[in-house]
Amino acid sequence: MTSAPLSSSADLRPQLAVHRLGMAHPGDLSALAALFDAGTVAADEVVAVIGKTEGNGGVNDFTRGYFTQSLMHLLAERTGRPAEAIWRELPCVLSGGTEGVLSPHYVVFSRRTAPVDAGSSAGSHVVEPGAPIGPGTAADTHAQARREAAAPGALAIGTAFSPPTPAQDIGRWTHVRSVAQAVRAAMDQAGIDRPEDVAFVQLKCPCVTSARAQAAAAAGHTVLTADPGRSMAFARAAGAFGAAIALGEMPDDPALEGALLRDFDRFSARASVSSGVEVSANEVIVLGHSTRWQGPLRMGYAPMRDALDITAVGEALRPLGLTAAPQLPAEQAARVAAVFVKCEPDRRGQVRGARHTMLDDTDINAQRHIRGAVGGLVAGVLGDGRLFVSGGAEHQGPDGGGLVAVIAEVG
Repeated sequence: MTSAPLSSSADLRPQLAVHRLGMAHPGDLSALAALFDAGTVAADEVVAVIGKTEGNGGVNDFTRGYFTQSLMHLLAERTGRPAEAIWRELPCVLSGGTEGVLSPHYVVFSRRTAPVDAGSSAGSHVVEPGAPIGPGTAADTHAQARREAAAPGALAIGTAFSPPTPAQDIGRWTHVRSVAQAVRAAMDQAGIDRPEDVAFVQLKCPCVTSARAQAAAAAGHTVLTADPGRSMAFARAAGAFGAAIALGEMPDDPALEGALLRDFDRFSARASVSSGVEVSANEVIVLGHSTRWQGPLRMGYAPMRDALDITAVGEALRPLGLTAAPQLPAEQAARVAAVFVKCEPDRRGQVRGARHTMLDDTDINAQRHIRGAVGGLVAGVLGDGRLFVSGGAEHQGPDGGGLVAVIAEVG
């Protein structure tokens, strides 16, 4: 759970482990507790959590806060540290809504320092007992070739928190710059020197609630919007612009503030942003590749040009030595540690020239429509419903599309 800067030596290097765990309800942390009990992961090695809960994904989705509270309680119990102190330094990014075949789950990232090249297979998700020998096991003769073909360096992680974002700053350029600074700080912590080595940035940004808007007004400030839903959209947009600046995808130009939620040709191809009432600062998780790290994990990613872009899934899998034809074979699927997807109902009302009704349905929110649709598409390719599929992809990938990112073992 340390947020200390990266340190390594000729004999020791950090190694990332990723565990994808199911939950029976939003407060169920029994799978993580079992990992602690087995000694697979130590509580103080956990550095970040990303998860999908079964709420509605809206402003009043309290499943996210319920999970966060339960997680902090467990970590406090196992580390002896105050839960509030852990909450202030450990990003816990949650997206509500598990429509269709999506399965509630959470991904735990843990970091430990180990002797160079020792235990290279320890950086993966849990493999069920009795699983057949396949890629990534001692009997796999293709592991070395996959490592050489994958990105240089091993998968690295860095995290950061911005200072609390005042309600009047949400969706403005001060918010954008705050995110950019936090992304750079997370890159520095991970030991990722070049923006092009970043594969994925996950952010959680605060939004304006009625209470926060009233408090700002009482202090003499004006919020960009007092509508909580609209505020969440502006927060996601600001997060995407901030990530784009840090990754060299966009200049730091305050004149671009007017492009937020307007010019959708401007986007980050590697940022996934959520917003919610349960956070007051911008929480940042950066994943990328660094030669300062070791381990078998790598990450592939690709932008999705629309909600039917199944080709993008294959493009994200390819650098990892994974091939879906049309579905990923079971022995390859066993190497997948986590999957992250951002999607958005096309605001033009069409997908590839055919009209869609997601934006006009008053019974089902458009974001729930798109999560179910894109979640089904990606799950069909991977043969697994444990996917982090998040709507609200403003400026995150091409307009009307989004992005897909996959973590897997390559050796």
